[in-house]
Amino acid sequence: QVQLVESGGGLVQPGGSLRLSCAASGFTFGFYAMNWYRQASGQERELVASITSAGSRTDYSDAVKGRFFISRDNDKNMVYLQMSNLKPEDTAVYYCNPEELFWKLYPGVRNWGQGTQVTVSS
Repeated sequence: QVQLVESGGGLVQPGGSLRLSCAASGFTFGFYAMNWYRQASGQERELVASITSAGSRTDYSDAVKGRFFISRDNDKNMVYLQMSNLKPEDTAVYYCNPEELFWKLYPGVRNWGQGTQVTVSS
């Protein structure tokens, strides 16, 4: 029932910018914090950004702090990730997902969506 559709990725040169979007459905979007994760080839998925349910607070990993900005629009069930000053090490598949508490309420139904590929290369 939960659907997460990521989009906006692509090929960009170092120092460039991209804006990722995530369309969510199948749950009460505005009740839960939302996260952006990424997974590089051969590596484990890592959390890069979080935003509270009302969008009042955000947190970022050390690797992206100062360069990435997470936001959300609860009326549209959308969460965004604005990425600037991109580096080759940002290359990964990016996923959006609700906070862990949500998934603890619905064991066995976790859905990551298809992700969106970001490639930073000259």
